[in-house]
Amino acid sequence: MSIPAQQKALVLESKFGKFALQTTDVPRPGPGDLLVKIEAAALNPADWKIQTYGILVNEYPVVLGADGSGIVIAVGEKISPEAFAVGDRVTFQGDIDLEKQMLHGTYSQYLTIPHEAVAKFPDNLSFDEAATVSSGVATAALPLYNHVEGADSVKLFPPWKEGGRGKYAGKSFLVFAIQFARLSGFSPIVATASRHHAAFLKTLGATHVVDRKLSTGELQAEFAKIASGQFEVVYDAVSLADTFPLSLAATAPGGHLVVVLSAAEIAEEAEKQGKNVHHARGWFVAPINREVSGPLLASLPKLLETGDIKPNRVEVLPGGLNGVVSGLERLKANQVSGVKLVVHPQETA
Repeated sequence: MSIPAQQKALVLESKFGKFALQTTDVPRPGPGDLLVKIEAAALNPADWKIQTYGILVNEYPVVLGADGSGIVIAVGEKISPEAFAVGDRVTFQGDIDLEKQMLHGTYSQYLTIPHEAVAKFPDNLSFDEAATVSSGVATAALPLYNHVEGADSVKLFPPWKEGGRGKYAGKSFLVFAIQFARLSGFSPIVATASRHHAAFLKTLGATHVVDRKLSTGELQAEFAKIASGQFEVVYDAVSLADTFPLSLAATAPGGHLVVVLSAAEIAEEAEKQGKNVHHARGWFVAPINREVSGPLLASLPKLLETGDIKPNRVEVLPGGLNGVVSGLERLKANQVSGVKLVVHPQETA
């Protein structure tokens, strides 16, 4: 498969700066890397937060984008043919170095990625659907199932390992990471969401869906009806000042609260109450996650093929990479609900 010399990429030019569409060199894969032609890239709230707050990244200019799918067009010399081959359809995250705070993201037409952080996906998924998978899986699974010493994790037994399915039957879960909770056997599984998403969330495994627009007191009353008000595991995927107190109150003594944004004050209060708080770090390539990421990514194609893990619903934005900026503005304004925004980098004019 021929490899072009140059590509289009959407570049954040500086910290707190503006995005610009640029022509850049197509990277060449290292010995352990795959070069992927990106067919679809999914937008994430982290991207507008990096631009607005100057977080996570210190090296500029930078190409953002945490999620993508595409076709392998070159394979590093140290990768076995049994692992990956030219033509494989793959889903992946952008390549990040958390220590150096450097990112090579998916808002480009081509990307090199360490093969250990890549998964193939089955024919029953489109490229658009596959682009929504990786960060959702990583952010949901890694803080729940990572048993590596020092990992900030609940350390549950993984449902993709033998003996893991249904292991936590009868234990309650207040969650946005619904599908893994279902595979692990938790019940009830309670999600908070807009009412018009209730039917869809139940197809993913939620046993109850509570209207997120209810007041704090009303939400607590609903939780009490379902699970005596407290849960063994609570996953707060919003993690803002107004959700932390409710999430902590809903966590049972000795239970576990997972948050996606670090909050020292909530951890201090949780310790006083005898509860555990874990900060989700949803990157497969993070050194602390690599041991659990390998088996998870190896199991992912089968989980997707059987429908045990389902992709997000998608809305495709026109204009290729030119559609990213307006899409991120919609995410920032909270104008996206129930879908993942996706662009097609190869359609960039």
